[in-house]
Amino acid sequence: MSERAAPFYCPYCGDEDLRPNETGHGAWECAACNRAFQLKFLGLLARGTARNDVGGDEI
Repeated sequence: MSERAAPFYCPYCGDEDLRPNETGHGAWECAACNRAFQLKFLGLLARGTARNDVGGDEI
């Protein structure tokens, strides 16, 4: 089993200096702006990933 994905940048300041936070699963802290945040996966959308368009513009 692979590790979970980590965020690439802080959602508040955009810096990349992130570290896991002691609060728990999905919690991160940014050393640049001194903020802590938590990420959570909510689930898949009911419509899935299928696209409705078949291509091209209607004339």
